[in-house]
Amino acid sequence: MLIVMKFGGTSVGSVDALKNVVKIVSDARQNGHEIVVVVSAMSGVTNLLLNAAAQAEVGHEEIAHQAKTEIAHKHAEATLHFLDHTPERDAVLAEINTLLDEFEALCHGICVLGELTPRALDVIGGLGERMNAPQVAAILNRAGLPAASIEATQLIVTDNCFGSAIPLIDETEANTQARLRPLLDAGKIPVVTGFIGSTEDGIPTTLGRGGSDYSATILGRALGADEVWIWTDVNGVMTADPRVVPEAHPISHLSYAEISELSYFGAKVLHSQAIRPARRVNMPVRILNTFAPDHPGTLIT
Repeated sequence: MLIVMKFGGTSVGSVDALKNVVKIVSDARQNGHEIVVVVSAMSGVTNLLLNAAAQAEVGHEEIAHQAKTEIAHKHAEATLHFLDHTPERDAVLAEINTLLDEFEALCHGICVLGELTPRALDVIGGLGERMNAPQVAAILNRAGLPAASIEATQLIVTDNCFGSAIPLIDETEANTQARLRPLLDAGKIPVVTGFIGSTEDGIPTTLGRGGSDYSATILGRALGADEVWIWTDVNGVMTADPRVVPEAHPISHLSYAEISELSYFGAKVLHSQAIRPARRVNMPVRILNTFAPDHPGTLIT
């Protein structure tokens, strides 16, 4: 079975969470499944990036340096635990630091111009995923799970509606089959950046906040995946917000129509557009808990 697994920010946001990711992927491989991993940025990173960009627009360029330091520390902590002092860790941190230098330079330009364009915002907003994918791939490799980091800008082609881009299905399917299928056939686990794509001219775009869910179902459809598993920090779709209603409990099964309606009216479990690619090809989607991986979660069909 081919499964696309998306791991959200909290699922990749700490050493303990990443340990769970490794076990989940390892167990699926041992069960004979082909796996594509889609990752969000580490929790909190996208907010730091976007806030720094907004502050740069109004002249507070120093916030970018503070964000850069905090993000670098967050990644360094995770890589040190899993990769120790190894060449692999050095390579991952060098890649992350290059992206952080790009971020700081972009914020400097925004500050000088006093303008934050939607195009610049998409470049900055997608940096967290671009930092995290090589990190997760290296961690999986170190655990004996052969993985390769892939940027979704090479896969998902979109229009130029920056901030909420719409995927171009035919072009995306062609790219995805050409780039991911050979990796899968070679026994590797592609680790793909969620949330981002690019225009036909190669300009980075984003799919809207929470768009890594959408990335997973887009890629699942393009690959003809058997299922998409959305790994989050709750036991599936709940009957109510458990922070407000303590007796709330998970719903075991929902239809595509039901989850679409819930997402439209503000339920945060799934990106509002994410179910569309799955629904078109009747591809099941599961909402699962990274921190309770044995819980059955919610099945959407």
